[in-house]
Amino acid sequence: MRGEQGSAAVEAAVGVPAFVLFVGLIIFGGRTAITHQSVESAAADAARAASIERTATVAKNKAITAATTSLSNQGIECLDIDVTVDTSQFNRTVGEAATVSVTVQCRLDLSDLSVPGVPGSRLIKASISSPIDTWRERA
Repeated sequence: MRGEQGSAAVEAAVGVPAFVLFVGLIIFGGRTAITHQSVESAAADAARAASIERTATVAKNKAITAATTSLSNQGIECLDIDVTVDTSQFNRTVGEAATVSVTVQCRLDLSDLSVPGVPGSRLIKASISSPIDTWRERA
C-alpha cells in the first residue's frame, strides 16, 4: 500500500490559487462598489452646488470644484476625473422650471490587482440632476 505522502502539497497547489483568485475578486467588487457610491455622491454634490448659482459659467466652475473636492474628501483616487455640466436650462425665464445636470466619470485604477480577467482600470460614471430655483433671478 502506498502512503498519502505529498497529497497535502497537491491540495495546496490546487486550493491556494483558487482562494487567492476568490479574494482578488472580492477586493475588485468592493473597490468598484465603493467608488461607484462615491462618484454618485460627488455628482449629487456638484449638481447641488451648480443649482444654487445665478450664472451658467459660475455654476459650471462650482460643480467641477465640488465634484473633485468630494472625491478627494472621500479618499477616492481616480486615474482621471471628467466632470460634464449641462447648464443649458439656465437660459430659461424666471418662473419656468429648470434643472442642471452633472455627469462625473472616474477611471478607477485596478492595476494593482493581479487577477486574471480583471481589467487594469474601470470607468465609473454617475449622472445627477438638480432643480434650479424657479423664482430665483438668473443672469
